[in-house]
Amino acid sequence: MSRKQWDVTFTADPEEVAVLRRIMRLHLGLWGLHEVVDGAQLCVSELVSNVITHVGHGTPATLAVSMSGTHLRIEVHDPDTRALPALMAADSDSESGRGMALVDAVAERWGVQLLADRKVTWCELPTTLTSPNGHRGGSHVTRAEAVLDLYGRAKPLPTVDSGRLSAATAEEAAIGAIADLLHWLRAHGRDADDALDRAQMHFEAEAGVVGDST
Repeated sequence: MSRKQWDVTFTADPEEVAVLRRIMRLHLGLWGLHEVVDGAQLCVSELVSNVITHVGHGTPATLAVSMSGTHLRIEVHDPDTRALPALMAADSDSESGRGMALVDAVAERWGVQLLADRKVTWCELPTTLTSPNGHRGGSHVTRAEAVLDLYGRAKPLPTVDSGRLSAATAEEAAIGAIADLLHWLRAHGRDADDALDRAQMHFEAEAGVVGDST
């Protein structure tokens, strides 16, 4: 699964926050990162609200999202290099800085990068991925991808720009590989239907264990 960086420009106004939250949920759903949606939406809300409050309504800004290793990286760019976000102590009476306290509680790390024409306030959230373009299925999915890669070499299949099979093509390849394995079992005198039933039982049992642990 290719998770390419994306960004969207916006105007720092309260009504934009809900729009950006929806965009974030949509993209993370496409990336298969459902477990970090709530935390990512909270970070987007607070980082954008920080621009609205401390830089000003109507400020042109950019939301950029990418993978930093296996972490989800969220950046908000704005043109004011003077108004820096601050983390206030929990017992402070000041309203300022409380948004960053929420970001600090959700994200594994955050910071501010000052550039010549803008500042970048960023945070990174941990995911359950084992690689930036990997899946959450663990060793089962990793092994399946290796098999499909070999299957694709034996039976050339269309790929996307990254050299990987597209999702639709990979699905058809998986179905084809399963069918070929059933042919192999039958050719060796094994009961293909029984093997398929047993495989289904293994899948359901292991999927239940994975589901309980996430």
